[in-house]
Amino acid sequence: MTQTIVETAPAKINLALHVRARRADGYHELETLFAFLQDGDELRFTPGRSTFEVEGPFAAALSGEGDNLVLRAARGFAGAFGVPAEGAWVLEKNLPVASGIGGGSADAAAALRLLARVHGVARDDPRLFAVADALGSDVPACLLGRPALGTGRGEKLEPLEDLGAVPVLLVNPGIAVSTGPVFRAWDGVDRGAIPAGGTIARARAGRNDLEAPARAIAPGIGDVIDLLATTGPMLARMSGSGATCFALYEAEQTRAAAAATVRAAQPGWWCLESRLS
Repeated sequence: MTQTIVETAPAKINLALHVRARRADGYHELETLFAFLQDGDELRFTPGRSTFEVEGPFAAALSGEGDNLVLRAARGFAGAFGVPAEGAWVLEKNLPVASGIGGGSADAAAALRLLARVHGVARDDPRLFAVADALGSDVPACLLGRPALGTGRGEKLEPLEDLGAVPVLLVNPGIAVSTGPVFRAWDGVDRGAIPAGGTIARARAGRNDLEAPARAIAPGIGDVIDLLATTGPMLARMSGSGATCFALYEAEQTRAAAAATVRAAQPGWWCLESRLS
């Protein structure tokens, strides 16, 4: 019987995201602190006839998407390694779409990790990262799947120390925000580098330069951050280009109380209680 292989696509957060300059190629020079959660989407693969299905609470947001990043990742893997990558893919979409927490990038990276397992390719094979880089700026970090400092477009990675299972709460106000308009609305001011030090200390001393333009596009982001700030976090900030925001806590009890506060105040918002991985 053909075996089904399962791979998690953990949510990504940007503990800090400094935009340093616009580049001639249309991208931006970034410095960002990547971290990952224990929870996310789930990808299942059964070798054989090629199909692709999406299920889960956010499946409808991907309906009609003809060329999902998972399929592009599979084609890229097959081309790079000269092996077949056909099979039945099922993506369980647990994370909001266009929300600043990895989404499609994490799913593509999960497809690459899964196929690497199937074909005995080392997870740190440079060819795997070359495929990831061609798929998107966040895909290499999602492929690495551990805390890292990202520079360039975010694809140049310096692994950082493990952060332990820090309690984290993700909150999205039900708003999808496209990355392009947020970057275009950035004011072009270089506000400086991420400082040196331990990763959490660097994050707390840093910022997200995309928060102001994202809030101008989707003012509800400010409501999320303001509410999270009342719940006693170590850090509360928008992730990526929004609209999902996160808060880190010293203890799980504090995070649980924060989640209860958010759900009571805004029952229509999406919340995920998790930990850093």
